[in-house]
Amino acid sequence: MLSRTAASLYWLGRYVERAEFTARLVEATLRLDALSSRPAGDAAWLSALTVLGAEEAYLERAQPINQQSVTRYLTVDASHPASIRSCLDIARNNARAVRTALSREGWGSINRAWLLFKSSSLPRSTPATLALIEQVETETRAFEGALHRMLRNPASSFIRLGAAMERADNTARLLDVKYHLLLPEGEGVGGTVDRDQWTTILQTVSAVNAYRWLYSQGLQPKLVITMLMLRPELPRSLIACAEETVNLLDGLRRHTGAVGIATQLARARYARLADSSTADIIDQGLHEYLEAFLVENVAIDEAIAQKFRFV
Repeated sequence: MLSRTAASLYWLGRYVERAEFTARLVEATLRLDALSSRPAGDAAWLSALTVLGAEEAYLERAQPINQQSVTRYLTVDASHPASIRSCLDIARNNARAVRTALSREGWGSINRAWLLFKSSSLPRSTPATLALIEQVETETRAFEGALHRMLRNPASSFIRLGAAMERADNTARLLDVKYHLLLPEGEGVGGTVDRDQWTTILQTVSAVNAYRWLYSQGLQPKLVITMLMLRPELPRSLIACAEETVNLLDGLRRHTGAVGIATQLARARYARLADSSTADIIDQGLHEYLEAFLVENVAIDEAIAQKFRFV
């Protein structure tokens, strides 16, 4: 496989996953605004920007931090490189470059999602905006379903690898912002936080029902940390993403014959997560742990690029 083909497949996986995560985050914050007894307010919308690494760029525009303005920036704004529209644009371009490696269903879902955002306008009402976002989520889930029905070869492995790396990054950022930056002043990690914010976190990673299946104690901060970091049953948990990354790199190694630093780093990360406990993580500082995880994820991403000559 040519290195540029591998790169297109890898980034296709990353950008589809990024588009879906952004859609879920916007949806969860909109629902928090619409259903909560207290409006989400500036703090929740600012936190959404922070999770997506878009806070600084948005503030430079001197635009208000409110539902309408932030939602437009994160969904249809073509000038924002990480908006849903921009992510789908890049994903479609990568998919076109490797069209013959995709199934008809996989290409169709990407194309349909892209067509939803051909217009730069956002629906005026919240229900219409939610309906648009739900359509995007439907198509990205359809792509994921098509991917799992594709031939298990290096092409599908590179897409899944990109998705796993992006998913790990997104979950870590969500945890970092929602559990650390939004804690009330003087509140320790694992303290009492507004119930709506906890629900928003679970909604963003599609884990509300999963939480109820795994725990009967009601919504508790430490249990949410445990589930999103250390429970392999949850596909978006850090440990599940770390394990999938190792397995995919091992599979690609069997095709290429090279181990490389990427595989070594991924195995070391998975081993550390497997040996960790929630109590240990909180004791050493959740924010510090997640920051280190994000740095490590970047290092693995760069090692993957070097190993398969993406750069």
